[in-house]
Amino acid sequence: MSYWSAPEPRRAHLLVVDDNVDELKLLLETLRGTGYRITLAFDAMEGYRRATTLQMDLVLLDVRLGRTDGFSVCRLLKANPTTADIPVIFVSSSASLEERLTGLRAGAVDYIVKPFDPAEVMARIEIHLALAESRRARTAAGTRPAPPPDRPAANDGGAAGAGMDHALLQAAERLILADLSHVPPLRELAARVGTHEKRLSRVFKELADRTVFEFVREARLHEAQRLLLESAMRIEEIAAAVGFSSAANFATAFREYFDCTPSACRQAGAGRSGT
Repeated sequence: MSYWSAPEPRRAHLLVVDDNVDELKLLLETLRGTGYRITLAFDAMEGYRRATTLQMDLVLLDVRLGRTDGFSVCRLLKANPTTADIPVIFVSSSASLEERLTGLRAGAVDYIVKPFDPAEVMARIEIHLALAESRRARTAAGTRPAPPPDRPAANDGGAAGAGMDHALLQAAERLILADLSHVPPLRELAARVGTHEKRLSRVFKELADRTVFEFVREARLHEAQRLLLESAMRIEEIAAAVGFSSAANFATAFREYFDCTPSACRQAGAGRSGT
């Protein structure tokens, strides 16, 4: 006589990234006995590597992680197609509104302030795991299931490095395009995506076939062209909105790139729309 038993439900896999051992103990104590699988990382880039090589369902991420902060890791995770859908919750001792907003803008779904209430932590984890599962179910119902994305093997340094370069590029591009009027200097831009100037410059040159400066310049000019054609903003306002120091500098750069003045571009667009 044979017996059949239903397989045990899959346990959610959580990644916890924190470099403070004492605070990490408190979080692990909260998670003890929940049935979740827990993987630990003690610095930012170790956390990123584990997220990209293991099948994670949710990431609990501290902000203060030494040289590379949690915001940079979150941006990289959201820029990488293999990890973009993983919910990220910041768990931080900083309660400032600015940092909470920075975390959410980086792509996190929630922000928990230390010291935390264990019941609150568990409730938020359960809510975001359920929301992620609901999104997966809707996607599966609406489309044919896609094969799982290729994840670089733990010992495949070349594939992992290439994936990291693409994530760096996408994260940097998102930061630039998010506010063309205030693009951070190269050193700050590199730091905010968790790398250094030399590597970010190489990544842009190899993968985007242009320097960071050239990418910023082209992005500003194309956005300016869009605003000229689709808005009633004055040329001086457009120049400021896309990060030029003056309307004169903007007009010179626009003419050199598009071989026409901003005014002529707008007039030509108005003529086409009127025909």
